[in-house]
Amino acid sequence: QVQLVESGGGLVQAGGSLRLSCAASGRTFSNYGMGWFRQAPGKEREFVAAISVGGGWTTYSDSVKGRFTISRDNTKNTVFLQMNSLKPEDTAVYYCARSQHALGPSAISEYNYWGQGTQVTVSS
Repeated sequence: QVQLVESGGGLVQAGGSLRLSCAASGRTFSNYGMGWFRQAPGKEREFVAAISVGGGWTTYSDSVKGRFTISRDNTKNTVFLQMNSLKPEDTAVYYCARSQHALGPSAISEYNYWGQGTQVTVSS
C-alpha cells in the first residue's frame, strides 16, 4: 500500500514563501509521475503542478506558473513544491498525489493515491 504524507504548510504573509514536502512509502515511487493539487473552502480540488518520473518534465496551472516549482528526489521518495510570491488566493489545503502513469497529468482522475493534505494560509 502506498502512503503519502505532506508537510511544510503553515501561515505566511502575502509575498512570502513556503516549501511543501511529500514523503512516499513503497519501492515504486520513481516509476510514477507525481502531482500537487489544492482545495480552497467551498471550491473544487484543482490541479497545481505535476512532474514526470525522472523530473525532466513539469507542468503548472496558469495561476501558479512562474511562482511555484515542483521537484522530486527519487533517492528519498519525496516530491517538493516550492511556493514563492504567495498570494491570499493561494490559501487552500494542498495535496500530493501519485499518478497512474510515468508522466504527471493534470486530471484528478489520473491519480490513484492521495495524501491527507497540508494547510497553507496566506494573509494579506
